[in-house]
Amino acid sequence: MSRNHTILSLFLFAAISLGIVSPASADGIIIPHPPICEFDRCPEPFPISQLAITYHHVQVEIKDQVAITHVDQVFRNDNDWTVEGTYIFPIPQDAAVNDFTLWIDGEPVQGNVLSREEARRTYEDIVRSMRDPALLEYLDRGAVQASIFPIPAGGERRIELEYTQVLQADNGLFHYRYPLNTEKFSTQPLEDVAVSVQIDSPDPIKAVYSPSHPVDITRSGERFATVGYEDAFVTPDTDFELYYSVSPGDIGLNLLTFRDPESDDPSGFFLLMAAPSVERARDEIAAKDVIFVLDRSGSMDGEKFRQAQSALRFVLEHLNPDDRFNIISFSTSTSAFSAELQGTDRIEAALRWIDTLSAVGSTDIDRALLEALNIASRSRPTILIFLTDGLPTEGVTDADSILQDARRSMRENVRLFPFGVGYDVDTFLLDSLALENRGTTSYVTPGQAIDEVVSGFFEKVSLPVLTDIQLDFGDTVVFDTYPDPLPDLFAGGQLILMGRYRSSGVETIELSGEIDGAEKTYRYTEQRFRSSGGADFLPRLWATRKIGALLNHIRLQGPDEETVDQVVRLSIRYGIVTPYTSYLVTEPQAFGVEAREGIVNQAMDEMLAAPSAVSGEKAVGQASAEAEFRAAEVPAALDAAAQDVVRIAGTHTFRWVDGVWIDTQFDPESMTTHKVPFLSRDYFDLASARSAFGAALALGERVIVVIDGQAYEVVLEGESGDAFDLPAPLLEDQNGTDGGARLAPDSGIYTSGSEPGRGFSLPCPGSTFALSLPLIAGVLMVRRFR
Repeated sequence: MSRNHTILSLFLFAAISLGIVSPASADGIIIPHPPICEFDRCPEPFPISQLAITYHHVQVEIKDQVAITHVDQVFRNDNDWTVEGTYIFPIPQDAAVNDFTLWIDGEPVQGNVLSREEARRTYEDIVRSMRDPALLEYLDRGAVQASIFPIPAGGERRIELEYTQVLQADNGLFHYRYPLNTEKFSTQPLEDVAVSVQIDSPDPIKAVYSPSHPVDITRSGERFATVGYEDAFVTPDTDFELYYSVSPGDIGLNLLTFRDPESDDPSGFFLLMAAPSVERARDEIAAKDVIFVLDRSGSMDGEKFRQAQSALRFVLEHLNPDDRFNIISFSTSTSAFSAELQGTDRIEAALRWIDTLSAVGSTDIDRALLEALNIASRSRPTILIFLTDGLPTEGVTDADSILQDARRSMRENVRLFPFGVGYDVDTFLLDSLALENRGTTSYVTPGQAIDEVVSGFFEKVSLPVLTDIQLDFGDTVVFDTYPDPLPDLFAGGQLILMGRYRSSGVETIELSGEIDGAEKTYRYTEQRFRSSGGADFLPRLWATRKIGALLNHIRLQGPDEETVDQVVRLSIRYGIVTPYTSYLVTEPQAFGVEAREGIVNQAMDEMLAAPSAVSGEKAVGQASAEAEFRAAEVPAALDAAAQDVVRIAGTHTFRWVDGVWIDTQFDPESMTTHKVPFLSRDYFDLASARSAFGAALALGERVIVVIDGQAYEVVLEGESGDAFDLPAPLLEDQNGTDGGARLAPDSGIYTSGSEPGRGFSLPCPGSTFALSLPLIAGVLMVRRFR
């Protein structure tokens, strides 16, 4: 891996982490037009272009566990001929459709709800006829199917679908899923996509969380919440998922766990959500102290300082009645509003004092910190907001010495939140202060409004509910948890803790902490740690957070071989691009112990030769990127460049090498592959045996996947393949279904017989259905009219 590759990957890593990514490109699949048979003669097929979708809107109403989903799509025919066909909507895995309504351009259309077995046979037959395995990912889902009206060249058809399902409660936790994963069925980005979910619960709503998409959450009291996701010119590649919990208690706690049934690893992954009531009585909110330390050095002069003053005014105007505060401004010297903490009756005087401040002089960070810590109380929760735009230039200027001074004066009840303004800040110093004092660092880059960033932060921490939090998991051993240490819990917020666990079973979890100096403990019974299966997004989300913590450790403490090796291993296993694994995108040699050791050694050499910068645009970008990884609520995304060679399928990561999607768990030095001919009976038996196989085989015609320690390789016609019997555990997973079964006569789609790889057959004259590739929810089968 060259130095240029390493430098390039640093920018790539920061861009991915900061969300500066391009829309994902699609596979560019071209489906041949079906033959039109006349007088027992059928012409050769030819390519057709994709039907475009103008928009795709989803509105969901969840009330009393019943979810009503309304889908609204507009298909546009950009071909120069008329098309018609069959609309197929894959039903979510956990949905039991009680009723559905299908409308096309305002007219009701007759449709059928296919069982999982019927839908699977339909999906398999489409794969056979089109020689495109993309639909194999949906083998474990049912479907809604209906014929559609012809769409003239250049014309549009609006399709509206509404279905009802009952969400099942798991210890007060509800899960909703919408099938938005269509990256494999797209040749162009979706112009407009929106998902809106309204939750109306008879019991108070606590946590609301999406592990799949960045969402905006609006609370309207204890029992109502609205969740929204919007984007434009994107190609969705992940189903939309939403979790929400309900509980009558003051603080709700829920647990999601996963243990990989394919792995010999005895440990699993967990996500714990803890959220307080939205409308807790004011007298239950812990009184706090707020100390605002404001940089007024000469570099802050102008708009920056005016925005900082505005941010300070916001903080003062949003204090609670029992809160106390103080303000320290600093440059070459320091100036305090008061010698001690003040009550809220002094806010007006403080606002007038703020107006007298001006920016001039140098930057004495050490002295300002020490004065703030000297004022802090030893008993009440204290939020110390430290805002600066520069490096220390006055007094003690060495970062390690400043940290030592802060450690000697720090109190356990103080939470330190630095705000770095611009690029001329010491990221090592600010991040170390935050890390050692249970805070977080926020970086305000040029063009961002300081007052908006600070006010947004303070709204989240203005109402502390529980401080000095501790968790007891009973007899279950948990480890590798993030964040560590645990942050305080605030009204309107929620704690999302990721970690690993050993053993399985049902536990009582205890959440304890302090409220106004008094110890408080909450107990949650019947919390289940799974022995197998569960929420399969958890490993990759955990890996995202751990990689963020490891990268932060390397930047602040310096590189060591063990830490760098952990980053490389996690990146290989979970497909997360980092500064040390740009080879995922650039290098073909990505597998085997020897290749990994070479990457670690070269990364160590380069980092020791060129230590990370502590200030400047690159340093701020890297610090911000790592912070987003550490606090991630959605697994790390792959940008367009990475998606050309890296794909995620379930819990597996694949790389594109010489025309084959290869599981990163495959070690060519120690494994041999079990070959399975593409579209053979064994191929479909394998795809049906377990969802992990279906997701992997859906990547393309050539795949190597590792399941239960065995590598399976899909080979094309003419290549050697071995007839084989599925291992017993895989046969059990099929639940007795026939992976190669044909379609029912009334399914609307026909097979050509038992031979794989042959097209549909219909009596001539006539036209067959052919698969066009829709963008969002449906599979649209099209034909040309003469």
